[in-house]
Amino acid sequence: MVSITEFREMALSFPNTEEHPHFDRAAFKVTGKRIFTTLHEPSNSANLMFAPEIQSAFSGAEDGAMYPVPNKWGLKGATTVELKKASKELVMAALEAAYNEVVNSSKKKK
Repeated sequence: MVSITEFREMALSFPNTEEHPHFDRAAFKVTGKRIFTTLHEPSNSANLMFAPEIQSAFSGAEDGAMYPVPNKWGLKGATTVELKKASKELVMAALEAAYNEVVNSSKKKK
């Protein structure tokens, strides 16, 4: 299980990460780049922005703690994690993968 406070600390532990409001969520992004995760406190869940191939590696982990967002964003790799069901190790690995996806995709565009 990961608390809201723990999730926030984990997301902000990556270099150059900022937290900003994003509709009804908190968004975490790499400075000057795009969002890699959002946090929805009322539902104790977060969405991670993966490439589809990374999404498939994480989906279904820990008895369904992670799954594709059920809409067009999900088809593009957006993945929900239910923080009460997920281990800290899984959440940290997922955050790292989403963070690296943003950092590496920005490098490819230059």
